[in-house]
Amino acid sequence: MDSLAQTPDVLVIGGGHAALAAAITARRLGASVLVAEAAPRPMRGGNTRHTRNLRAMHREPVGTLTGAYLEDEYWEDLQRVTHGQTDQALAQMTIRASAELVSFLAGCGVHFQPSLAGTLSLSRTNAFFLGGGKALLNALYREAARLGVAVRYEAPARAIAMRRGAIAEVVLAPSAGELRVAPRAVVAAAGGFQANIAWMREYWGDAAENFVIRGTPYARGEVLRLLLDGGCAPVGDPTQFHAIALDGRAPRFDGGIATRLDSVPFSIVVNRDGQRFYDEGEDLWPKRYAIWGRLIAQQPGQVAYSICDAPAARDFMPSVYPAVTAATIPDLARALGLDPLALAATVADYNAAVREGDFDPTVLDSCRTEGLAVAKTHWARRIETPPFVGYPLRPGITFTYLGVRVDATARVGLADGAAAENLFAAGEIMAGNILGRGYLAGFGMTIGGVFGRLAGEGAARHAGN
Repeated sequence: MDSLAQTPDVLVIGGGHAALAAAITARRLGASVLVAEAAPRPMRGGNTRHTRNLRAMHREPVGTLTGAYLEDEYWEDLQRVTHGQTDQALAQMTIRASAELVSFLAGCGVHFQPSLAGTLSLSRTNAFFLGGGKALLNALYREAARLGVAVRYEAPARAIAMRRGAIAEVVLAPSAGELRVAPRAVVAAAGGFQANIAWMREYWGDAAENFVIRGTPYARGEVLRLLLDGGCAPVGDPTQFHAIALDGRAPRFDGGIATRLDSVPFSIVVNRDGQRFYDEGEDLWPKRYAIWGRLIAQQPGQVAYSICDAPAARDFMPSVYPAVTAATIPDLARALGLDPLALAATVADYNAAVREGDFDPTVLDSCRTEGLAVAKTHWARRIETPPFVGYPLRPGITFTYLGVRVDATARVGLADGAAAENLFAAGEIMAGNILGRGYLAGFGMTIGGVFGRLAGEGAARHAGN
């Protein structure tokens, strides 16, 4: 057994963006680093495999980012989606540090694609990875290998021994047999517990059986459970998560970004009773897309349906699955398994309430409804031109918000109020410090990058001391 595998300066548990940012940073500071990834090599990287972009503050056009996106606006955007349920100091520190992420990743060999136009409205706020999350991961793993970072695949953590506020030993379970590691410092970057349906049931009951896990099936929360049971301080609401509306025909696990549906702002969304239940046009889609998973999770049967007509269907990217179409609204209802009379009445009431304006999918336009119990405040247009189009929707869970508490150096807090001596955390396993509820497009990657770098630096400096 090589000595690095047994006694690295820094052990990073996890294999995604946050983990690699920590590993690369620690190695650049001179620490020996071992990365323990639970997944096999083809599945490495957790949810990072499915990501596309990160949200970055910038004072002027830089790289592929247009215009300027300043701290105050970024903070206002975050406050709006979290409804103030965030650690302000950590959130604002993350926003400021996000200005360095594009250059950090570029220095690791990551390439970015030209800025995007269209209904996503993200060209000014988000930098997109050329080739997506897989290309990002490949670049980070290449840089880690170049620096001499060791990686063990199919090596989940099975036990973590903490003594007097410090990690003394971590037991990994690689395919070759048990491996006991005594690192000087540990970075926990192993994600949330969303793929652990039994754990999800503790908070959601039978509804959890209808959730679709759009990311990695390896995010079972094993490391999180070990840390919480070992005395680390919890943070975040266990019922909260980043969840989107995705095509109800998506696979149970690992469907990724391809199963997401962006039809909501240009349609009406009804539950299985044919009733609308929320304002589809509340705000620009990147600031609202991640509330729809939870909204659908709260509906009967955890299912909903996006309904529009032929002109509206041209305003969004279609699903990877064929749209359900029909010549009439009652026929569409039958094809979707809905009550034809109920859906026809909902569409008729909606059409009568629409007040025409200047339709513009890139801004909060003047197309709205009046007189409905559930208003549609923007992008409201009558559903009247066949063929009529429908998509079944399910809640697609990306990651959970229950995690471990950290400070501004990414050091993990203990339940007794002290700080762990040699334990740091980054990514989804600590995102609940900042994301109490809601989500901003690309912000999970921002948290992972910022705290990955902080954790790697903290772990390396602790090991060096």
